[in-house]
Amino acid sequence: MKLATFNAAGIRARLGLLQEWIADREPDVLGIQETKVEDGKFPIEAIEELGYQAAFHGQKSWNGVAVLSRRPISGVRTGMGDELFPNDCRIIACEVDGLHILNTYVPNGYMAGSEKFEYKLAWMERFARYVHENYSPSDPVVWMGDINVAPKPEDVYDSKRFYGSVGHNPEEMKRLDEIVSFGFVDLFREHHTEGGAYSFWDFTLPNGFKRNLGWRIDHIYGTEPVAKLCTDCVIDREPRGWEKPSDHTFVVATLAL
Repeated sequence: MKLATFNAAGIRARLGLLQEWIADREPDVLGIQETKVEDGKFPIEAIEELGYQAAFHGQKSWNGVAVLSRRPISGVRTGMGDELFPNDCRIIACEVDGLHILNTYVPNGYMAGSEKFEYKLAWMERFARYVHENYSPSDPVVWMGDINVAPKPEDVYDSKRFYGSVGHNPEEMKRLDEIVSFGFVDLFREHHTEGGAYSFWDFTLPNGFKRNLGWRIDHIYGTEPVAKLCTDCVIDREPRGWEKPSDHTFVVATLAL
């Protein structure tokens, strides 16, 4: 089984790229973030033509998450079940073939110390509780998405320069550690320990992708039952160089199912 995550930076703007990538790579499950479209305008027909079902939770112009699957999707839930973060369209959960799929778009945080940064920290704290409320470490859970945290020095092209800034901040790392301590394994780092492997390259940096000035902020985690089945997890760099790309690319985990 092939599982993937991708921040599309607008699913309608990236539909052609998605169609090409899906037709070529044939993932079984794809989690998408930043769909940036309300549910009534989600391109469901184009997705179904590819042979996929879709569950989605979106809003106009901002945020939005979706799960595409070649296999039946069940048990769809959105949000965290309370009034703390009711309308930000950042989380969708479902089940596919017995796997619990949890797709999130963690807030960016804008700037360390800002109100948006405090919102990010609060969101991550609430999400840590959400995971404990809904799952057990013995369950086969996959948590994927744009996590918006590069947790280790090797996850940023210039860690010394950016340490303490949003995305590479010890307060974010602490919150991420609290989530991961539930029983999650970073599937990419389970198979690849080298630096220089990134999933995001800022458009504002001249030739940032060609120079590999990137960040690894798109992750796939699995509980131990999932990690034991994971034969590899890779970052598919190629689509970042395609026409009209997102500033992110795909992360793909393969399970022996």
